[in-house]
Amino acid sequence: MTDQSINGLQENAPELNAYDSPLFPEIVPEQQNYGTHEHLAKRPTTISETGLPSQLLTELLIKHIHSMHVATIRELADALALSGGIVQVLIDVAKESALIENRQSLASGQMRYALSNIGEIEAEKALKSSGYISVSPVPLTQYVDIVLKQTSRNTQITKQRMQARFAELMFSEALTSAIGPALNSNKPILIYGMPGVGKSYLCRNLNLLFGDDVLIPSAIEISGNIIQVYDPQVHILSTEQDSKSPADALFSLDRGHDPRWRLCQRPLIVTGGELTEDMLEVNFDPSSRTYKAPLQLKANNGILLLDDLGRQKMSPLALFNRWIIPLEERRDFLFLPNGVHFEIPFELILLFSTNLNPAELVDEAFLRRLGYKIEFQPLEVDSYKKLWGNVCESFNLTCADVTFDYLLNTYHYTTNKPFLPCYPRDLLSIISDQVKFNELPNEVEKNLIDIAWKHYFVSQS
Repeated sequence: MTDQSINGLQENAPELNAYDSPLFPEIVPEQQNYGTHEHLAKRPTTISETGLPSQLLTELLIKHIHSMHVATIRELADALALSGGIVQVLIDVAKESALIENRQSLASGQMRYALSNIGEIEAEKALKSSGYISVSPVPLTQYVDIVLKQTSRNTQITKQRMQARFAELMFSEALTSAIGPALNSNKPILIYGMPGVGKSYLCRNLNLLFGDDVLIPSAIEISGNIIQVYDPQVHILSTEQDSKSPADALFSLDRGHDPRWRLCQRPLIVTGGELTEDMLEVNFDPSSRTYKAPLQLKANNGILLLDDLGRQKMSPLALFNRWIIPLEERRDFLFLPNGVHFEIPFELILLFSTNLNPAELVDEAFLRRLGYKIEFQPLEVDSYKKLWGNVCESFNLTCADVTFDYLLNTYHYTTNKPFLPCYPRDLLSIISDQVKFNELPNEVEKNLIDIAWKHYFVSQS
């Protein structure tokens, strides 16, 4: 699309120079309340308030019309996540540039629009340049500002909160007393211990400790390039966002936050042995012609868990080296395949989890950089018994003390099996299956423990 085609909008939308670095003053987020999400991300009412280049908005508009063939303002407002007023201005200027034509209106009186021949040509050019056809992005400057204001460093984790959240796993007081301060420190945390001690379970629920929701953009714009951020596979919409009518919320000018942002639970991004170096950089998908956000960008304002450390194709040393500067400066330096460089906040909690001996992964100097190293141990017998009882209740089973003692004396003590938190749920799941299949009373019997143990553990004979 030529500049002449959109010169009626150009003066209102500033371009962002990605090589400038005004984004990161020496900011230490204060303990302050930034108000509602509506205040944090105000709805734009004009093109200039979107913070986006007008050419980008116009190209996105005609790509949507190209995809829909014929569209109303309401449909376009929904697709772009912009107010009907902004969309109307975009349409008016596009019509003046002969990109859009009127079509017969609906019975409701809503005007419909389609692309002209010139508009079709311009839309195809835009699609060849960028395959992104979705909600309007937010500018990088706004993204930085909101991420810093939503930092988890504004929330204090207390012992009471930890114990309430993880009571069902019977973690020892020593363990919760170590993890809580580690989370408050915002230093990287290495969690290690034998398989089955509850490392993954705890890590996969830590984001819920903060008890609040955050705004995550559908995409961000950097020097005319669009990077998708919101990922429905990893970002969980809050119940508040899920209960709203998207069409009504998008078309309204006077309620709710900027709909280019999704209200979600604090993200928890988990990656394990599949992690490769390119997953930590912006990637261009040639099939869709779109940019994909790296893991740490998706995890901002939440937790990034690198599980099963030591099993990745990247060496632990290379992995730790990748995080040295982001961890120290609370910012990450990224670049697009086309050469554009930019910075993003590194406002996340970085967790490493491994079943291996940390000393075998990296040297002592690197371990010191991790800040906190927390070892998970098997449960004590009393905690194991409480956990067994809790899991029995969840399966609607009862278990007599003598039957639990049978489990200990016949199997745990004779085979030297530690009291791992994973055993009760796994064994009782098998017992529950037997009860249902054989139409037995909902009671754990010794013979059912025999069956469960036999099916769960591999015979050494």
